[in-house]
Amino acid sequence: MRLPLVLGAFLALLSVIAGAMGAHALRGVLEGRGLEVFDTAVTYQFYHAIALVLVALLSANGLNRRLLMMAAGLFLAGILMFSGSLYLLVLTDMRWVGPVTPLGGICLMAGWALIIVAALRRAP
Repeated sequence: MRLPLVLGAFLALLSVIAGAMGAHALRGVLEGRGLEVFDTAVTYQFYHAIALVLVALLSANGLNRRLLMMAAGLFLAGILMFSGSLYLLVLTDMRWVGPVTPLGGICLMAGWALIIVAALRRAP
């Protein structure tokens, strides 16, 4: 389960960099709503990067690795689709990526649901 750990740490690092960029470099470029959307993308990326780290730690706790890897895949897809589409919307004004955002949100929710299933299926 090293891959979710590495990806989670890397994506958390990128979210800190993006947050700093949003707080400093983008303040003069983006206005109110654009900065809010960018901040939402950073926040969800960070939370779900930590979720990837959590998946790696949960595997050491005896939870079903297959379900955890599926959850990790959904978290990764969710970060790319949800946060990625928000970054693109704000930074490039590509409106066609808007419909991708809710699909990313669904992936994030499904990832959490799989962690619940893995926890419930754990042998006592």
